[in-house]
Amino acid sequence: MATGETVRIAAVADIHCTKTSQGALQPLFTQAAASADILLLCGDLTDYGLPEEAHVLVHELAAARRMPTIGVLGNHDEESGRHEEVRDILCESGVTMLDGQSCEVMGIGFAGVKGFAGGFGRGALGLWGEEAIKAFVREAINEALKLETALARLRTERRVAVLHYAPIQTTVEGEPPSIFPWLGSSRLEEPLTRYPVDAVFHGHAHHGRPEGRIRDTTPVYNVSLPVLRATFPDRPPFRVLELRVSPHAHDQDINPQEVRPAIA
Repeated sequence: MATGETVRIAAVADIHCTKTSQGALQPLFTQAAASADILLLCGDLTDYGLPEEAHVLVHELAAARRMPTIGVLGNHDEESGRHEEVRDILCESGVTMLDGQSCEVMGIGFAGVKGFAGGFGRGALGLWGEEAIKAFVREAINEALKLETALARLRTERRVAVLHYAPIQTTVEGEPPSIFPWLGSSRLEEPLTRYPVDAVFHGHAHHGRPEGRIRDTTPVYNVSLPVLRATFPDRPPFRVLELRVSPHAHDQDINPQEVRPAIA
């Protein structure tokens, strides 16, 4: 357990590790390990979703090997159709990859899913019309259902949601409005209103805002690496959240094999 009753969570997204990233990410992870107790990786961990990139990332993550690390995949991680291999490489290195599952670490429950696009509020794409449109919307609905399932399983007092796509429009503002529908979906917000959490982390919107709120209460953090570098140029490029946990909360060892997603 972290010192006292405070657990520090460091979160970052969109690191886009390439085959030539050796040494480039180690300083970030070294600083994260010195600043926090848990590391969250919120998607687009690789640039083209290649196993070679995942192996480089694992080498870079050795700088933070002491800390529990939890991640979700992003759209870049699926680019080459080898995302299962990418996920397996990360899992084998000790990273807990979530895709509709939940886990508990240091008394805090984490629910994770990639999410999907579709738009926000009245601009959200509806389940109507051509079959191609319906298939697109079903993907967004399925990701929201996976998130809801993961949240419903949590029994901890403190809870955190880990996403790649945004659940609200506020944290993508700053991007061209024409691409808002491709940056997230209000469907991801719905489970978070039924199963409230202490915080939501996501990435994907490289030029969005660093923070927003669900219904003026739950904080939503856009931890895309470009956003963090632009917003906090004098800080290490990750967001740290401190949560107070019950003195009765016990350490929980997480087994990546128990929470690995089963992708059809």
